Amino acid sequence: MNEILSFVILALAVPAGYILRHYTKEELKSGRKYFLVIWITCLALAFIFLFMPLEDAIRKTTIFSLLFISVVSYISWK
Repeated sequence: MNEILSFVILALAVPAGYILRHYTKEELKSGRKYFLVIWITCLALAFIFLFMPLEDAIRKTTIFSLLFISVVSYISWK
């Protein structure tokens, strides 16, 4: 059940990214390069945390949080 909820929250990153992109058009022009850096960094960290020997709940929470940030950053960057 927790995994389903995590995937639902992760799927909500898509509309959150589009809302952010819609309301912050001026800021996105100057910060475009930073969204690219955030996107790549969060993907790399999520991949690294996938193989770290942490508690299962902590690892899943961290990975899904990083993936949420990554999706929002990618949508804002594009």
